[in-house]
Amino acid sequence: MALIMKYIDSMHHYMDKYGDPRTKEWPLMSSPLPTLALCLGYVYLVKVLGPRLMENRKPFQLKNTLIVYNFVQVVFSAWLFYEIGVSGWLTGHYNFRCQPVDYSNHPKTLRMVHACWWYYFSKFTEFFDTFFFVMRKKSSQVSTLHVIHHGCMPMSVWFGVKFTPGGHSTFFGLLNTFVHIVMYTYYLFTALGPQFQKYLWWKKYLTALQMVQFVLIMVHAFQLLFIDCNYPKAFVWWIGMHAVMFFFLFNEFYQNTYKVQKKRAAAAKKREAEALLLQQQQQQQQQNGHVANGSANGTLSNGTGNKAADYYVRGDLPAEMELTQRPATNTHTAAQ
Repeated sequence: MALIMKYIDSMHHYMDKYGDPRTKEWPLMSSPLPTLALCLGYVYLVKVLGPRLMENRKPFQLKNTLIVYNFVQVVFSAWLFYEIGVSGWLTGHYNFRCQPVDYSNHPKTLRMVHACWWYYFSKFTEFFDTFFFVMRKKSSQVSTLHVIHHGCMPMSVWFGVKFTPGGHSTFFGLLNTFVHIVMYTYYLFTALGPQFQKYLWWKKYLTALQMVQFVLIMVHAFQLLFIDCNYPKAFVWWIGMHAVMFFFLFNEFYQNTYKVQKKRAAAAKKREAEALLLQQQQQQQQQNGHVANGSANGTLSNGTGNKAADYYVRGDLPAEMELTQRPATNTHTAAQ
């Protein structure tokens, strides 16, 4: 126990020495432990406690709640995108090749620092995505990818706000908030009901957009490994490797979801075509059978047609036909 406390004291000393003094007293910024506890609590709640509590309950509908939540997330993401953009990236003030962290108290710089903290806070609001899945008993949505992505992000962003609030790594936040505008717009249309399904044809392109996002983040981060820039290399690797990990996770999800679905759809169409062809063949056989029976019944009634058919096949003259022919023969003989 003493060793653990010593380690915690050393960690706090490091945080005080190298952390950004502008964010030191902000909520959840004094230590990484509260954020770590919230992330672990999230994982336990959505993977263990939540499913256990919902096991014998009916799923909640939450339609109005989802509409309000997704609308708020769209607005929140749009505001964050605007704040990060006008604080640097969309004004020409930030350099896309190399942007060191500005530790001054300039108003525009502080605006970016505040935007970084609110972006960190947004990672906790996204926990409700999973909470709602659990409450609605959508267990397939609570995938490993989903839980890892949401569970890691608050802890990852915490380090950025603590040590480098602003500068090169905020490009991640700019792209991510833009993707979230699109993503929560999709979720909003989904929550509005079936009448909006026709507007949701672009679902798979949303996943593709997320993968493009991670590729751009990788390129933007790792370029600092080859050029001289006054930016911590540790955060270059931190951001870049996160992008690599999430790219492969999302790519696996894309392959499993859309490629497999495409193959299943093709197989289903093939089975439907084969079933339709078989049905048509059976109908044709039935029609041919009715025509053949009708012709036979028209020739000889009371089963005579079948016996006549035996004659043509085996050469056996039916008894009824023999009886009808004999009197005719005798009459002919007598006339002679």
